[in-house]
Amino acid sequence: MVSQTGNPKIFVGYDSREDIAWQVCRFSLLQHASQALNVIPVRQQAVRELGLYTRPFDPMSSTEFSLTRFLAPYLAAQEGWIVFCDCDFLYTADIREVFEGLDPSKAVYVVKHDYQPAHEVKMDGKQQTSYPRKNWSSFMVINCSHPDVKELTPDVVNSASPAFLHRFEWIKDDEDIGELPLDWNFLEGEYSPPALVPKVIHYTNGGPWFDECTDVDFADLWLLKRDEYLRSIGPLEPVARENTAA
Repeated sequence: MVSQTGNPKIFVGYDSREDIAWQVCRFSLLQHASQALNVIPVRQQAVRELGLYTRPFDPMSSTEFSLTRFLAPYLAAQEGWIVFCDCDFLYTADIREVFEGLDPSKAVYVVKHDYQPAHEVKMDGKQQTSYPRKNWSSFMVINCSHPDVKELTPDVVNSASPAFLHRFEWIKDDEDIGELPLDWNFLEGEYSPPALVPKVIHYTNGGPWFDECTDVDFADLWLLKRDEYLRSIGPLEPVARENTAA
């Protein structure tokens, strides 16, 4: 068993329609961190410009980072552990805790959700889909030293089917997929609210940055964190509010 040393890299999927979600996710990550973090947005435009992502635009994708997430270990360019998460996350605990006691023989750790979506339509009017291992890839603790992860190259990400990627078929042995407690990827609206606030809240069906989602569970926590973030950027607050309106 190992723990993370140094400043871990946390990759966050970026969607231009949800800039405020990314900003608040990053803010909550840094605010709760006991030590420095490297929080890095995975922007589709940027990886296209680098020639790392060449797939045609997919109108069925619910986010701009639906498949670019799988470039995170290549972008990390390191050995050891990294994290990828969607931008619609709110952290209430130190992300560094997730690295404690990881088994280096595992390729990845995820919360192994097994559920049928409660909603037919999700954020911004996107159609909800159901498939095996749904939402496993929305929070991944990835072992960049594992041989299966090393084979997750840009060529694979650009040519493999979405099912191959999201269902972790690139990991040869299912035993190499470690399991995290639900606390690390709590799906708001898919589970009943727990007695204690989860360490990581995932607004998978749409968060309070959308006008129609201001009454979801834990919306108050996200709105408070958004207001803290906006206060922290001072004079830019009016611009930020205008640019990030749903």
